[in-house]
Amino acid sequence: MGERVVIAAYDPEWPDRFRQIARRLREGLGDEAMRIDHIGSTAVSGLDAKPIIDIQVSVPALDPVDAFRKPLEELGYVWRADNPDRTKRCFREAPGDARTHVHVRRADGWPEQAALLFRDYLRAHPGDADRYGATKRTLATQYADDRRGYTDAKGDIVWSILRSADRWSQEIGWSPGASDA
Repeated sequence: MGERVVIAAYDPEWPDRFRQIARRLREGLGDEAMRIDHIGSTAVSGLDAKPIIDIQVSVPALDPVDAFRKPLEELGYVWRADNPDRTKRCFREAPGDARTHVHVRRADGWPEQAALLFRDYLRAHPGDADRYGATKRTLATQYADDRRGYTDAKGDIVWSILRSADRWSQEIGWSPGASDA
């Protein structure tokens, strides 16, 4: 049995935790990090979430990995070399630290932009954020001991929201704005 899926009520401390972590990342990565952004549900005020701070670091290229791997490991992050998603490189918090996932993506690629658009859309559309939160709570109960099943089951609502976010982005001329750190 893997780690349980637990959805926590929104914690107003999440943005501060992100800012503290992001400062260290900015210092450690320097110019290698073109952007450092708070993504995922903890980045949306009022949205219930797994209590894991998700951070996206945008870099010029994913290879060679040592350009960002060495500085992240020096900061205590653990490289998840077994990550099957080839559009990003994943790192986790040091053992004993608060849960943090660092997603390193190529700057200006679709996966980087989709994460930012999803976040910005949910911030601007609280009704959809509430619907997403309710779905996550239901699925967390259904897949409490199956993290992969939980993630897979969210696919329909995530893609539904991304379709709405795409339309919204065209209507307003969305761009991701300045980096969070």
